[in-house]
Amino acid sequence: MRRPEHHHGTRGFTLLELVLVIVIGGVMAASLTVFFRPAFDSYVATRNRADLSAQADAALRRLVGEVRLAVPNSLRSPNSQCIELVPTLAGGRLRMAPDTANDSGPGCTPSATCSAPLDTSALTSTLDVLTPLSTLPAVGDWLVIGNQSPNEVYSGANRAALTGLSTPSATFGQHRLALTPTQFPLGYDGGRFSLVSASQQAVFYVCSGADGSLDANGTARGTLVRLSGYGFNASYPSACPSVASGQTVLTGLRRCTITYDPNQGATQQNGFVHLQLDLTRRHESVSLVVGAHVSNVP
Repeated sequence: MRRPEHHHGTRGFTLLELVLVIVIGGVMAASLTVFFRPAFDSYVATRNRADLSAQADAALRRLVGEVRLAVPNSLRSPNSQCIELVPTLAGGRLRMAPDTANDSGPGCTPSATCSAPLDTSALTSTLDVLTPLSTLPAVGDWLVIGNQSPNEVYSGANRAALTGLSTPSATFGQHRLALTPTQFPLGYDGGRFSLVSASQQAVFYVCSGADGSLDANGTARGTLVRLSGYGFNASYPSACPSVASGQTVLTGLRRCTITYDPNQGATQQNGFVHLQLDLTRRHESVSLVVGAHVSNVP
C-alpha cells in the first residue's frame, strides 16, 4: 500500500515572485534617490555654509577686537594683505599732579607718604594709577603714554618696562607702578595710559596665499595668520612678513583684504579698518565684510 503524503502549511517563493520583489525594490530606491537626494545635498550645503560663516565671523571678531583695543595710532599697514598693531592688556588714568592734600610736603619723593605723579620734564620711575586695572600687569610688560604716531610706540620713545607693581595708600591711587626710568613725551596732559603684554608686543595679521585658486577638493588655499612676540620694529614695514612662525587663524581663504585709513572723518581723530574675507571649502563659498572705527586719541 502507498503511504499517504504529508502536506505542510508553508511553501517557498517562486522565482517569479523573487524577481518581482527585486524590481519593485529597485524602483522604490530609485524614487527615493530622485526625490530625497537633492534635499539631503541642500541640507549638507547649507550646514557647510553656516560653518564657514561661523568660522569667518569668529576670525573677524578676534581681529576687530584687537584693532579696537590697540594702542592709539599703533596701526601700520604696508598693503591690503596685512596690518600691524600693538594690542593692549589694560589701560586707565594715571596721576598727573602731586596730591597737595595728602603729600608729606611740597616736592617730596614718591613713598608711603608721598604721591607719584607723571613729570614729563624729567625721568619717571614711579607712577600712581588712579583707576582700577581690568588685568594686572606683570614685570616686563610695557607702559605706553601719549602715542601721537606709530613711530613713537615702535621706537620706544613713549614706553617703559614695568619693574614692579604695588598698592599705595588709598589716598594716592589704586596701584603704584615701578618703571625703568623714562622721560615721556613733553607736555602730555591727557592722563591716559596703555599696558602692553611682553609676551605679545606688536602683532601682525597677514593674508597669505589667498590668490583665488582652489585645490582638488574645491577648497581655497589662502590662510589668515597671526604673528606675535617678535618685538617692536622701529621702521615702518615695507611688506608683509613671513608667516612661517605664525598662528593660523583661518583657512580656506579665496580672497582676503585688510584696508586701513588712518584719517577717517573731518576731525581725523578716528581711523577706519575695512576687512573682507571670502571663503571656499568643498566648492561652498561665503563672503563676510566688516568695518571698524579706531580711536586715534591717546
